[in-house]
Amino acid sequence: MPQRIDPLRIQAYTATTAAGAGKAALLAAMQSGRSALTPNDFGPSPLPTWIGRVAGLETAPLPAPLAAWDCRNNRLAWLGLGADGFIDAALAARERHGASRVALVLGTSTSSIGATEDAYRHLDAGGAFPADNRNPNVHTMHSLTAFVHEALGLDGPAVTISTACSSSAKVFAAAERMLRLGLVDAAIVGGVDTLCGSVLFGFNALQLVSDQPCRPFDADRNGISLGEAAGFALLERCNDDDADAGLRLIGYGESSDAHHMSTPHPDGLGAERALDDALARAGLDAGDFDYLNLHGTASSKNDEVEAALVARRFPAHTHAGSTKGITGHTLGAAGIVEAAASLLAIEHGWQPGTVNSRRLDPACGPQIRLAGSPGTVRRALSTSFGFGGSNCVLAFSDGRP
Repeated sequence: MPQRIDPLRIQAYTATTAAGAGKAALLAAMQSGRSALTPNDFGPSPLPTWIGRVAGLETAPLPAPLAAWDCRNNRLAWLGLGADGFIDAALAARERHGASRVALVLGTSTSSIGATEDAYRHLDAGGAFPADNRNPNVHTMHSLTAFVHEALGLDGPAVTISTACSSSAKVFAAAERMLRLGLVDAAIVGGVDTLCGSVLFGFNALQLVSDQPCRPFDADRNGISLGEAAGFALLERCNDDDADAGLRLIGYGESSDAHHMSTPHPDGLGAERALDDALARAGLDAGDFDYLNLHGTASSKNDEVEAALVARRFPAHTHAGSTKGITGHTLGAAGIVEAAASLLAIEHGWQPGTVNSRRLDPACGPQIRLAGSPGTVRRALSTSFGFGGSNCVLAFSDGRP
Protein backbone atom coordinates (compact mmCIF):
# COMPACT_ATOMS: atom_id res chain seq x y z
CA MET A 1 0.00 0.00 0.00
CA PRO A 2 1.21 3.56 -0.64
CA GLN A 3 2.42 5.75 2.20
CA ARG A 4 0.51 8.67 3.63
CA ILE A 5 1.15 11.93 1.77
CA ASP A 6 1.51 15.46 3.08
CA PRO A 7 -1.74 17.37 2.39
CA LEU A 8 -1.77 20.07 -0.26
CA ARG A 9 -3.53 23.39 0.11
CA ILE A 10 -6.27 24.14 -2.40
CA GLN A 11 -5.73 27.87 -2.72
CA ALA A 12 -8.52 28.46 -5.23
CA TYR A 13 -10.94 26.48 -7.36
CA THR A 14 -13.76 27.05 -9.82
CA ALA A 15 -16.21 25.17 -12.04
CA THR A 16 -18.34 26.28 -14.99
CA THR A 17 -21.09 23.89 -16.06
CA ALA A 18 -24.53 23.90 -17.62
CA ALA A 19 -25.73 25.21 -14.25
CA GLY A 20 -23.80 28.43 -14.90
CA ALA A 21 -20.40 30.07 -14.65
CA GLY A 22 -18.67 29.68 -11.30
CA LYS A 23 -19.11 27.84 -8.01
CA ALA A 24 -22.20 29.72 -6.84
CA ALA A 25 -24.25 28.42 -9.77
CA LEU A 26 -23.22 24.83 -9.11
CA LEU A 27 -23.86 25.17 -5.37
CA ALA A 28 -27.33 26.65 -5.99
CA ALA A 29 -28.22 23.71 -8.25
CA MET A 30 -26.91 21.24 -5.66
CA GLN A 31 -28.91 22.83 -2.85
CA SER A 32 -32.14 23.19 -4.82
CA GLY A 33 -31.88 19.83 -6.57
CA ARG A 34 -32.23 21.58 -9.93
CA SER A 35 -31.15 19.80 -13.08
CA ALA A 36 -29.44 21.95 -15.72
CA LEU A 37 -30.02 19.38 -18.46
CA THR A 38 -31.97 20.51 -21.54
CA PRO A 39 -33.23 18.83 -24.74
CA ASN A 40 -30.37 18.35 -27.18
CA ASP A 41 -30.06 21.07 -29.80
CA PHE A 42 -26.40 20.49 -30.61
CA GLY A 43 -25.21 19.95 -34.19
CA PRO A 44 -26.96 19.84 -37.57
CA SER A 45 -28.82 16.59 -36.75
CA PRO A 46 -29.43 16.55 -32.99
CA LEU A 47 -29.85 13.18 -31.34
CA PRO A 48 -33.03 12.74 -29.27
CA THR A 49 -31.31 13.08 -25.92
CA TRP A 50 -30.69 15.62 -23.13
CA ILE A 51 -27.45 17.51 -22.62
CA GLY A 52 -25.67 19.77 -20.14
CA ARG A 53 -24.79 22.67 -22.43
CA VAL A 54 -22.88 25.77 -21.34
CA ALA A 55 -24.63 28.84 -22.72
CA GLY A 56 -23.03 31.57 -24.81
CA LEU A 57 -19.95 29.88 -26.26
CA GLU A 58 -21.03 30.46 -29.86
CA THR A 59 -21.01 34.24 -29.37
CA ALA A 60 -17.93 34.61 -27.15
CA PRO A 61 -14.73 34.45 -29.25
CA LEU A 62 -11.39 34.62 -27.49
CA PRO A 63 -9.83 38.06 -27.00
CA ALA A 64 -7.68 39.29 -29.88
CA PRO A 65 -4.27 38.41 -28.33
CA LEU A 66 -5.42 34.78 -28.01
CA ALA A 67 -7.39 34.54 -31.27
CA ALA A 68 -5.01 31.96 -32.76
CA TRP A 69 -6.42 29.45 -30.24
CA ASP A 70 -10.09 30.11 -30.94
CA CYS A 71 -12.38 27.07 -30.83
CA ARG A 72 -15.29 25.96 -28.66
CA ASN A 73 -13.16 24.06 -26.15
CA ASN A 74 -10.72 26.91 -25.61
CA ARG A 75 -13.57 29.40 -25.36
CA LEU A 76 -15.00 27.33 -22.53
CA ALA A 77 -11.57 27.16 -20.89
CA TRP A 78 -11.32 30.97 -21.03
CA LEU A 79 -14.81 31.35 -19.58
CA GLY A 80 -13.87 28.95 -16.79
CA LEU A 81 -10.63 30.76 -15.99
CA GLY A 82 -12.55 34.00 -15.57
CA ALA A 83 -14.99 32.62 -13.01
CA ASP A 84 -14.53 33.04 -9.24
CA GLY A 85 -11.45 35.20 -9.74
CA PHE A 86 -9.46 32.10 -10.59
CA ILE A 87 -7.28 33.75 -13.21
CA ASP A 88 -6.18 36.33 -10.63
CA ALA A 89 -5.24 33.57 -8.18
CA ALA A 90 -3.28 31.79 -10.92
CA LEU A 91 -1.39 34.94 -11.87
CA ALA A 92 -0.65 35.66 -8.21
CA ALA A 93 0.88 32.17 -7.89
CA ARG A 94 3.01 32.91 -10.95
CA GLU A 95 4.26 36.08 -9.29
CA ARG A 96 5.01 34.29 -6.00
CA HIS A 97 6.92 31.39 -7.47
CA GLY A 98 8.01 32.39 -10.97
CA ALA A 99 6.54 31.33 -14.30
CA SER A 100 8.83 28.29 -14.54
CA ARG A 101 7.87 26.97 -11.09
CA VAL A 102 4.13 26.61 -11.72
CA ALA A 103 2.98 23.39 -13.37
CA LEU A 104 -0.13 23.13 -15.53
CA VAL A 105 -1.82 19.73 -15.62
CA LEU A 106 -5.13 19.54 -17.48
CA GLY A 107 -7.44 16.67 -18.38
CA THR A 108 -9.60 16.33 -21.47
CA SER A 109 -11.03 13.46 -23.46
CA THR A 110 -11.59 15.20 -26.81
CA SER A 111 -9.88 18.62 -26.50
CA SER A 112 -10.70 20.66 -29.62
CA ILE A 113 -11.77 17.77 -31.85
CA GLY A 114 -15.00 19.61 -32.58
CA ALA A 115 -13.02 22.13 -34.64
CA THR A 116 -11.37 19.28 -36.53
CA GLU A 117 -14.77 17.71 -37.22
CA ASP A 118 -15.90 21.03 -38.67
CA ALA A 119 -12.81 21.18 -40.89
CA TYR A 120 -13.59 17.73 -42.32
CA ARG A 121 -17.17 18.80 -43.00
CA HIS A 122 -15.92 21.70 -45.13
CA LEU A 123 -12.98 20.28 -47.11
CA ASP A 124 -12.03 22.40 -50.12
CA ALA A 125 -12.03 21.19 -53.70
CA GLY A 126 -8.59 19.67 -53.25
CA GLY A 127 -9.60 17.72 -50.15
CA ALA A 128 -7.73 20.02 -47.75
CA PHE A 129 -9.02 21.72 -44.64
CA PRO A 130 -10.67 25.07 -45.49
CA ALA A 131 -8.35 28.06 -45.35
CA ASP A 132 -10.04 29.48 -42.26
CA ASN A 133 -9.62 26.23 -40.30
CA ARG A 134 -6.03 25.10 -40.87
CA ASN A 135 -4.84 26.19 -37.47
CA PRO A 136 -2.21 23.82 -36.00
CA ASN A 137 -2.84 25.36 -32.55
CA VAL A 138 -6.31 23.83 -32.57
CA HIS A 139 -5.95 20.48 -34.36
CA THR A 140 -4.01 18.73 -31.60
CA MET A 141 -4.88 16.92 -28.38
CA HIS A 142 -2.58 19.30 -26.47
CA SER A 143 -4.47 22.40 -27.67
CA LEU A 144 -6.25 22.99 -24.35
CA THR A 145 -3.12 22.87 -22.20
CA ALA A 146 -1.01 24.84 -24.67
CA PHE A 147 -3.70 27.52 -24.82
CA VAL A 148 -4.02 27.90 -21.05
CA HIS A 149 -0.22 27.82 -20.71
CA GLU A 150 0.06 30.82 -23.03
CA ALA A 151 -2.99 32.61 -21.60
CA LEU A 152 -1.51 32.49 -18.09
CA GLY A 153 2.04 33.29 -19.20
CA LEU A 154 3.50 30.15 -17.67
CA ASP A 155 6.85 28.54 -18.44
CA GLY A 156 6.76 25.42 -16.28
CA PRO A 157 5.72 21.84 -17.04
CA ALA A 158 2.56 21.62 -19.19
CA VAL A 159 0.89 18.21 -19.24
CA THR A 160 -2.28 16.93 -20.91
CA ILE A 161 -3.86 13.85 -19.34
CA SER A 162 -6.39 12.00 -21.48
CA THR A 163 -7.66 8.88 -19.73
CA ALA A 164 -11.33 9.22 -20.67
CA CYS A 165 -13.62 10.14 -17.79
CA SER A 166 -10.92 9.99 -15.11
CA SER A 167 -8.74 12.58 -16.89
CA SER A 168 -9.32 15.62 -14.69
CA ALA A 169 -9.27 13.58 -11.50
CA LYS A 170 -5.85 12.15 -12.32
CA VAL A 171 -4.47 15.68 -12.71
CA PHE A 172 -4.48 16.00 -8.91
CA ALA A 173 -2.33 12.88 -8.59
CA ALA A 174 0.16 14.08 -11.19
CA ALA A 175 0.39 17.49 -9.53
CA GLU A 176 0.99 15.98 -6.08
CA ARG A 177 3.93 13.99 -7.39
CA MET A 178 5.47 17.07 -9.05
CA LEU A 179 5.13 19.10 -5.85
CA ARG A 180 6.41 16.30 -3.61
CA LEU A 181 9.48 15.81 -5.82
CA GLY A 182 10.25 19.52 -5.75
CA LEU A 183 9.87 19.97 -9.50
CA VAL A 184 7.52 22.92 -8.99
CA ASP A 185 6.17 25.08 -6.18
CA ALA A 186 2.55 25.32 -7.35
CA ALA A 187 0.30 23.46 -9.76
CA ILE A 188 -2.77 24.55 -11.66
CA VAL A 189 -4.93 21.53 -12.39
CA GLY A 190 -8.26 21.14 -14.12
CA GLY A 191 -10.10 19.94 -17.16
CA VAL A 192 -12.26 21.09 -20.05
CA ASP A 193 -14.44 19.16 -22.46
CA THR A 194 -17.08 20.40 -24.88
CA LEU A 195 -19.84 18.73 -26.80
CA CYS A 196 -19.12 17.56 -30.35
CA GLY A 197 -20.37 15.00 -32.82
CA SER A 198 -17.75 12.40 -31.93
CA VAL A 199 -18.91 12.44 -28.32
CA LEU A 200 -22.66 12.46 -28.91
CA PHE A 201 -22.78 9.95 -31.76
CA GLY A 202 -19.94 7.85 -30.34
CA PHE A 203 -21.72 7.23 -27.05
CA ASN A 204 -24.98 6.72 -28.92
CA ALA A 205 -23.30 4.02 -31.04
CA LEU A 206 -22.43 2.24 -27.78
CA GLN A 207 -26.12 2.42 -26.81
CA LEU A 208 -25.23 4.39 -23.69
CA VAL A 209 -27.18 7.62 -24.35
CA SER A 210 -30.59 8.13 -22.76
CA ASP A 211 -33.51 9.84 -24.47
CA GLN A 212 -34.44 11.32 -21.07
CA PRO A 213 -32.54 13.30 -18.42
CA CYS A 214 -30.15 10.80 -16.82
CA ARG A 215 -31.20 9.11 -13.54
CA PRO A 216 -28.11 7.78 -11.74
CA PHE A 217 -28.66 4.66 -9.61
CA ASP A 218 -32.37 4.64 -10.49
CA ALA A 219 -33.96 1.23 -10.93
CA ASP A 220 -35.27 2.43 -14.31
CA ARG A 221 -32.14 4.23 -15.52
CA ASN A 222 -31.48 3.83 -19.23
CA GLY A 223 -28.31 5.73 -20.04
CA ILE A 224 -26.24 8.86 -19.69
CA SER A 225 -26.77 12.53 -20.51
CA LEU A 226 -23.66 14.17 -21.94
CA GLY A 227 -22.47 17.59 -20.85
CA GLU A 228 -19.64 20.09 -21.12
CA ALA A 229 -17.72 21.92 -18.42
CA ALA A 230 -14.52 23.65 -17.39
CA GLY A 231 -12.91 23.60 -13.97
CA PHE A 232 -9.60 24.51 -12.35
CA ALA A 233 -7.86 24.33 -8.97
CA LEU A 234 -4.63 25.81 -7.63
CA LEU A 235 -2.51 23.54 -5.41
CA GLU A 236 0.44 24.47 -3.21
CA ARG A 237 2.35 22.81 -0.39
CA CYS A 238 1.25 23.46 3.17
CA ASN A 239 3.74 25.57 5.13
CA ASP A 240 5.17 24.26 8.42
CA ASP A 241 3.44 27.11 10.25
CA ASP A 242 0.22 26.83 8.23
CA ALA A 243 -2.10 26.02 11.12
CA ASP A 244 -5.24 27.63 9.70
CA ALA A 245 -8.00 25.37 8.47
CA GLY A 246 -8.64 25.34 4.75
CA LEU A 247 -9.42 23.04 1.88
CA ARG A 248 -6.89 20.25 1.37
CA LEU A 249 -6.15 17.43 -1.01
CA ILE A 250 -5.29 14.62 1.40
CA GLY A 251 -5.19 11.53 -0.80
CA TYR A 252 -5.65 9.94 -4.19
CA GLY A 253 -5.69 6.48 -5.69
CA GLU A 254 -5.27 5.34 -9.28
CA SER A 255 -5.68 1.97 -10.95
CA SER A 256 -6.44 0.28 -14.25
CA ASP A 257 -8.87 -2.61 -14.62
CA ALA A 258 -7.36 -3.86 -17.90
CA HIS A 259 -10.67 -5.71 -18.21
CA HIS A 260 -12.69 -4.27 -21.11
CA MET A 261 -12.63 -1.19 -23.36
CA SER A 262 -15.98 0.19 -22.19
CA THR A 263 -17.20 -1.96 -19.27
CA PRO A 264 -15.87 -1.88 -15.69
CA HIS A 265 -14.62 -4.99 -13.96
CA PRO A 266 -17.78 -6.80 -12.79
CA ASP A 267 -16.50 -7.02 -9.22
CA GLY A 268 -15.18 -3.46 -9.18
CA LEU A 269 -11.64 -4.65 -8.46
CA GLY A 270 -9.94 -1.67 -10.11
CA ALA A 271 -12.27 0.84 -8.50
CA GLU A 272 -11.69 -0.75 -5.09
CA ARG A 273 -7.93 -0.68 -5.57
CA ALA A 274 -8.10 3.05 -6.31
CA LEU A 275 -10.24 3.55 -3.22
CA ASP A 276 -7.82 1.62 -1.02
CA ASP A 277 -4.86 3.64 -2.29
CA ALA A 278 -6.68 6.95 -1.71
CA LEU A 279 -7.51 5.93 1.86
CA ALA A 280 -3.92 4.81 2.49
CA ARG A 281 -2.47 8.09 1.23
CA ALA A 282 -4.95 9.97 3.43
CA GLY A 283 -4.18 7.74 6.42
CA LEU A 284 -7.92 7.24 7.01
CA ASP A 285 -10.64 4.61 6.83
CA ALA A 286 -13.78 4.67 4.68
CA GLY A 287 -15.87 5.47 7.74
CA ASP A 288 -13.93 8.71 8.31
CA PHE A 289 -15.58 10.37 5.30
CA ASP A 290 -18.89 12.19 5.53
CA TYR A 291 -19.71 12.62 1.83
CA LEU A 292 -18.99 10.52 -1.23
CA ASN A 293 -19.42 12.05 -4.70
CA LEU A 294 -19.98 9.04 -6.93
CA HIS A 295 -19.12 8.67 -10.60
CA GLY A 296 -22.76 7.61 -11.08
CA THR A 297 -23.25 8.01 -14.83
CA ALA A 298 -26.67 6.29 -14.99
CA SER A 299 -25.30 3.61 -17.29
CA SER A 300 -26.43 0.15 -16.28
CA LYS A 301 -23.04 -1.42 -15.54
CA ASN A 302 -21.21 1.55 -14.03
CA ASP A 303 -23.93 2.18 -11.47
CA GLU A 304 -24.31 -1.48 -10.63
CA VAL A 305 -20.61 -1.98 -9.92
CA GLU A 306 -20.21 1.29 -8.04
CA ALA A 307 -23.32 0.73 -5.91
CA ALA A 308 -22.00 -2.67 -4.85
CA LEU A 309 -18.61 -1.17 -3.92
CA VAL A 310 -20.21 1.56 -1.80
CA ALA A 311 -22.55 -0.89 -0.07
CA ARG A 312 -19.73 -3.21 1.01
CA ARG A 313 -17.13 -0.61 1.97
CA PHE A 314 -18.90 2.34 3.61
CA PRO A 315 -20.98 2.61 6.80
CA ALA A 316 -24.68 3.33 6.48
CA HIS A 317 -24.32 6.91 7.74
CA THR A 318 -22.12 7.96 4.80
CA HIS A 319 -24.03 10.29 2.47
CA ALA A 320 -23.35 9.32 -1.16
CA GLY A 321 -24.81 10.44 -4.46
CA SER A 322 -24.15 11.50 -8.05
CA THR A 323 -24.28 15.08 -9.33
CA LYS A 324 -24.50 14.10 -13.01
CA GLY A 325 -28.25 14.70 -12.99
CA ILE A 326 -27.33 18.40 -12.60
CA THR A 327 -24.45 18.77 -15.07
CA GLY A 328 -24.59 15.72 -17.28
CA HIS A 329 -21.54 13.56 -17.78
CA THR A 330 -18.82 16.05 -18.67
CA LEU A 331 -16.34 13.35 -19.71
CA GLY A 332 -12.75 14.59 -19.38
CA ALA A 333 -13.97 17.46 -17.19
CA ALA A 334 -16.00 15.20 -14.88
CA GLY A 335 -13.23 14.73 -12.32
CA ILE A 336 -12.66 18.45 -11.72
CA VAL A 337 -16.39 19.25 -11.66
CA GLU A 338 -17.04 16.56 -9.08
CA ALA A 339 -13.99 17.62 -7.09
CA ALA A 340 -15.53 21.10 -7.03
CA ALA A 341 -18.86 19.65 -5.87
CA SER A 342 -17.04 17.82 -3.07
CA LEU A 343 -15.19 20.99 -2.01
CA LEU A 344 -18.45 22.96 -2.03
CA ALA A 345 -19.99 20.29 0.19
CA ILE A 346 -17.16 20.79 2.69
CA GLU A 347 -17.27 24.59 2.55
CA HIS A 348 -21.03 24.98 2.79
CA GLY A 349 -22.13 21.97 4.83
CA TRP A 350 -24.38 20.59 2.12
CA GLN A 351 -24.56 16.94 1.06
CA PRO A 352 -25.97 16.79 -2.49
CA GLY A 353 -28.61 14.29 -3.49
CA THR A 354 -28.98 12.37 -6.75
CA VAL A 355 -31.01 14.70 -8.95
CA ASN A 356 -33.65 13.28 -11.36
CA SER A 357 -33.60 9.82 -9.77
CA ARG A 358 -36.84 8.64 -8.17
CA ARG A 359 -36.51 4.99 -7.15
CA LEU A 360 -33.15 3.55 -6.20
CA ASP A 361 -31.96 0.29 -7.68
CA PRO A 362 -32.26 -2.48 -5.06
CA ALA A 363 -28.50 -3.01 -5.41
CA CYS A 364 -27.93 0.35 -3.68
CA GLY A 365 -27.17 0.42 0.00
CA PRO A 366 -28.43 3.05 2.47
CA GLN A 367 -25.45 5.28 1.67
CA ILE A 368 -26.82 6.44 -1.70
CA ARG A 369 -29.39 9.22 -1.17
CA LEU A 370 -31.93 10.73 -3.49
CA ALA A 371 -32.36 13.96 -1.54
CA GLY A 372 -29.70 16.44 -0.52
CA SER A 373 -29.45 17.54 3.07
CA PRO A 374 -27.53 19.98 5.27
CA GLY A 375 -24.79 18.46 7.40
CA THR A 376 -21.21 18.91 8.44
CA VAL A 377 -18.80 17.61 5.81
CA ARG A 378 -15.24 17.52 7.11
CA ARG A 379 -13.96 14.98 4.60
CA ALA A 380 -15.18 13.97 1.15
CA LEU A 381 -14.26 11.41 -1.48
CA SER A 382 -14.81 11.79 -5.22
CA THR A 383 -14.72 8.83 -7.62
CA SER A 384 -13.97 8.91 -11.35
CA PHE A 385 -14.03 5.77 -13.49
CA GLY A 386 -13.21 5.98 -17.18
CA PHE A 387 -13.44 3.76 -20.24
CA GLY A 388 -10.78 1.09 -20.35
CA GLY A 389 -10.97 0.75 -16.57
CA SER A 390 -9.03 3.93 -15.79
CA ASN A 391 -9.94 4.68 -12.18
CA CYS A 392 -9.18 7.53 -9.80
CA VAL A 393 -10.43 8.38 -6.30
CA LEU A 394 -9.69 11.75 -4.66
CA ALA A 395 -9.82 12.56 -0.93
CA PHE A 396 -10.42 16.10 0.37
CA SER A 397 -10.75 17.65 3.82
CA ASP A 398 -11.42 20.94 5.59
CA GLY A 399 -7.83 20.99 6.84
CA ARG A 400 -8.62 20.42 10.50
CA PRO A 401 -6.85 17.58 12.36
